[in-house]
Amino acid sequence: MYEPIRTKSVHTMAAAPEVPHRSREEELDIRLAGQLTALLTVTDELHARAVRDAGGTDGTATDGAALAAAAERIAEQVARLSGGHYPLRAEPSDDSSPSRTEALQQRAHTLAGNALAVATSRGDAAAMALTAERMEAHAAPLRDRDLATA
Repeated sequence: MYEPIRTKSVHTMAAAPEVPHRSREEELDIRLAGQLTALLTVTDELHARAVRDAGGTDGTATDGAALAAAAERIAEQVARLSGGHYPLRAEPSDDSSPSRTEALQQRAHTLAGNALAVATSRGDAAAMALTAERMEAHAAPLRDRDLATA
């Protein structure tokens, strides 16, 4: 009554030895490098804002120097995970609104948390220390903002 199926099912696993498979460690390296690269982009943006606003107070200039040092340390970690290839650096935007700065601080905090989770899974002490430090650094302005509005 029914005609038999003459072709192989698309649901069967093909045994293709030419398909490269990565180990869990390689996948975690790739994920961590990606998270750190995203954090680097946001850190560069915050650094550019701090430098642009440095004309007003000394505290901002200190923050700018701290952000520049953090960006370099992040770039070194990405290079270590990427086989010595330093990441490309994005050009900061021109939007200087305070709400954009707050959003960038929140985004940096979230990215640092994501990178910390991956670094913990990977067991990378250097990346864990760096991302925990960046999480704390980006949480401070958010706490100050919350205290000011309370």
